[in-house]
Amino acid sequence: MDLLSIDSLDDEQIAAILDRAEVLFAANRAGQSSEELRGRIVFNLFYENSTRTLMSFATAAHRLGASVVTLPVEQSSVKKGETLEDTARTLNAMRPDCLVIRHSVNGAPATVAPIMDSPVINAGDGTNEHPTQALLDAATLRHRLGRIEGRKVAICGDIRHSRVARSNAKLLPRLGAEVRLTGPRELMPDGIASLSIDEAIQGADVVMMLRVQRERLESDLGDAPGEYLQRYGLTAERLARAAPNALVMHPGPMNRGVEIDGTIADDPERSLITLQVEMGVAVRMACLEMLVGGSA
Repeated sequence: MDLLSIDSLDDEQIAAILDRAEVLFAANRAGQSSEELRGRIVFNLFYENSTRTLMSFATAAHRLGASVVTLPVEQSSVKKGETLEDTARTLNAMRPDCLVIRHSVNGAPATVAPIMDSPVINAGDGTNEHPTQALLDAATLRHRLGRIEGRKVAICGDIRHSRVARSNAKLLPRLGAEVRLTGPRELMPDGIASLSIDEAIQGADVVMMLRVQRERLESDLGDAPGEYLQRYGLTAERLARAAPNALVMHPGPMNRGVEIDGTIADDPERSLITLQVEMGVAVRMACLEMLVGGSA
């Protein structure tokens, strides 16, 4: 089994991951570890920069007793012209027990999955999907709110280029949430009508902000310093339109003062941003158990 998309999982598997993640979250906080995957090897193959996802998968594997090998792509034979498929064939010959891959090209994990004899986990492919991020977001909301069904979630910002938004837009409605997407017109996918950010946030239980992925833009937005925050970002005034005690999320990395005001990001009562990171380790442990250990 591979985890390439939210669609890779049926409802029972999603429920199993979320349930198991809650148990593992508590165990991690208690300082407990596991030998579930002792003797197994997890390969991390990241063609794009990452802090949270790379370290989260590495930590998850170590907490389960597995060994982690990370290939520094900048120092690999990719720089000599090796294709993705040939890299996958080379890695497969080393007999890993799992390959975790991030790539800038949509569909890259699906390209290598048939080559690999081990499970492949998509850690983000281009502007396509980031399934484990959506799973950890759901687990974070369930941990904090108790249930996701009936909650209103506003996802705001660079929707066009966000694999996080795409995976959440698939997962959260399956769990009973109402998802509202909003962003500047030029950062919305074709064919999706955009609410204004004020309309999207109105009465929302959760506001998830997204970074503007300027590295993927064909042309600069031309916004002056502070302009994006005032027009499209999350300020205290804007958050006041949400439901009382609405929660704030961000998949990271944040651009403080651009898509989110720093004081909101650091609010210990309303911000779930660091909790998302912590829950990410538990969710990825649950995914590794399911795919590699077969026990979740």
